[in-house]
Amino acid sequence: MLGAALLACAGVRAAQAQDLSGYQSGETLYRVHCASCHGLDGHGDGPVAASLKVEVPDLTRLARRQGGRFPAEQLRRIIDGRTTLPPHGTRTMPVWGQAFSSEQQANRLIDLLVQYLQSMQTQ
Repeated sequence: MLGAALLACAGVRAAQAQDLSGYQSGETLYRVHCASCHGLDGHGDGPVAASLKVEVPDLTRLARRQGGRFPAEQLRRIIDGRTTLPPHGTRTMPVWGQAFSSEQQANRLIDLLVQYLQSMQTQ
């Protein structure tokens, strides 16, 4: 279920503006904003996962669940808040703060994160 694909990607962060211009890798972004729920390897086994009411999805199988097609645009919409998922919070108060909503930095950061998620895919 891709609708829960980025479930609580960062644990519980305050919705505050953040300067993430220094981030140069999707892996670093993932570890800071997603691994607490999805786990370091993306299998849905992060330290916060057990405390959630919904199962945290395995992000390494996104393409497999979509018939082999990696859902890059759908992920971008989830990360930037255009598609909302209850565990991620609201568009105005996402769990990872406003990190991915400022258009100035968001496109570059989202591209880095989506590229990293694509690199995690298993056959």
